Amino acid sequence: MPAMYRTLLLLLYGSGMRIGEALRLVLQDVDLTDQVITVRDTKFFKTRLVPIGPKLNQELVEYVECRRRLPLPRGQESPLFTTRGSRPWHYVRVISWFQHVRRAAGISCPVGEARPPRLHDIRHTAAVHRVIAWYRSGQEVQRLLPQLATYLGHIDISSTQRYLQMTPDLLQAASERFALYAMEANHEG
Repeated sequence: MPAMYRTLLLLLYGSGMRIGEALRLVLQDVDLTDQVITVRDTKFFKTRLVPIGPKLNQELVEYVECRRRLPLPRGQESPLFTTRGSRPWHYVRVISWFQHVRRAAGISCPVGEARPPRLHDIRHTAAVHRVIAWYRSGQEVQRLLPQLATYLGHIDISSTQRYLQMTPDLLQAASERFALYAMEANHEG
């Protein structure tokens, strides 16, 4: 169970998937050769392809190897995350596990926040970290935001904007980009 839960957490962060989407995955949805996950029956009743990076792919390779040692009553259509009895994990149970682990780790409500971190906050963190990485690598963030929206399975960019809470790292990356832009504009004039 700990290895499965660790893999779920890595998957949520590395793919930005919703918890329910990850819990509905079956083995055939995870293409480890092409490093793509097929997410079916999303919040808006669509299917999308989610490319994953090499580190997450390697974690999933190792996890799927272990998962295949458990019963596969539906073959490739067996749940990716399952109990020892081959029943799929339930959303409420996974949330409860997260709260238990969070409390055991001594993570409580951060100063200035209304509540302690939730499992769903991993999705927000993944989105913010992606934007920070784009800023730091010199990418055109405004041009890439619609792609992030699609990747996250949002129907429009405004849904994605709610995920991009201003963090010190994001503020610094955006400020550095603006300073660079301002310096370039001064040289042009």
